[in-house]
Amino acid sequence: MSDSAFGRFFLPGPTEVHPEVLAAMTRPMIAHRSSEMVRLLQAMEPPLQQMWRTGRRVYLGTCSATGFMEMAVRSGVRQRALCLVGGAFGERFAGIVAATGRDVIRLDVQLGQTVEPDLLRDALKRSDVDAVTLVHSETSTGALAPLEQLAAVVREFDDVMLLVDAVTSFGATPVETDAWQLDFVLTGSQKALALPPGLALGVASERMLRRARKVPERGAYLDVLAYEQASADYQPTNTPALSLLFALETQIERILRDGGIEARWQRHESMRAVVQDWVVGVGGELGFSFLPPEGRRSATVSCLKVPAGTQGRALAQALKERGWVIGSGYGQLKQSTIRIGHMGDHTVEGVRALLATLEEVVAP
Repeated sequence: MSDSAFGRFFLPGPTEVHPEVLAAMTRPMIAHRSSEMVRLLQAMEPPLQQMWRTGRRVYLGTCSATGFMEMAVRSGVRQRALCLVGGAFGERFAGIVAATGRDVIRLDVQLGQTVEPDLLRDALKRSDVDAVTLVHSETSTGALAPLEQLAAVVREFDDVMLLVDAVTSFGATPVETDAWQLDFVLTGSQKALALPPGLALGVASERMLRRARKVPERGAYLDVLAYEQASADYQPTNTPALSLLFALETQIERILRDGGIEARWQRHESMRAVVQDWVVGVGGELGFSFLPPEGRRSATVSCLKVPAGTQGRALAQALKERGWVIGSGYGQLKQSTIRIGHMGDHTVEGVRALLATLEEVVAP
């Protein structure tokens, strides 16, 4: 892909990958048990820790983020989890809990809504659980949960682990791993990090590691203790996706060049604000509105209800015919919404250009 073609792929994941990052993947292979591998992992550790706001090890796994969701459950849930469900990926987390033989207690909210602190506190008082699963940014609805406040509620209950899917929030929105005492938090490479799919990244607290040592049948490939030991030695747990690690190294360098993670957070917030301002103005006049309420809107995915008489898939197809890619709604929202994935290396100017084209599609 040439530089001139970059900036029109606004799918909510996988997101567009910059040509410089793609080029890094053409580097020759290295031995994955070599000193070169140790140097590669050592060099990436400090910037990754800064991005995660942690002094803990940052795990790198060759799998989708769903793999690390299963790691969180297998190593962090003893018997029963309270699963916060407000969309497809909260549903996925709950499904993994059930699939691994643990009991599921559901706390459901309407699509586009988020669990609020008082509701979580009440549910924990009424439920005998040893973990909570939570999706920070629900990709299917564009809703952003109040993670800091929810984490504080979980801390009121002894020996309850907090397991966080930060797939479409990490790299775009503050995720204060240590300050908020998140026990396990994970993401995937193909979202706000703007890498190709295939890497999962995560951080485990010391509480999580203590819990894991007492949980039998954690599995082998996704055992959090194996990742902790390997990362301490700057080694992969298994043969890694080397080309993706080269891409990650290059993207870290690009993030640092562009002002670091705080500047990346600000750019994502600015892109969200552009969509919000458009919906308040021209977009609202055309009949668009946000699914999530104000104050609970993701910085990476804007889920918009489409005008009456139109369908989300048809709008996405019309944009595709003009050279732009967005997502239609997810699941039961397929026809009633569209999803704009303004994450990764996209810009405010690119978002404005996309919205101008959307105006042309709706009101030619």
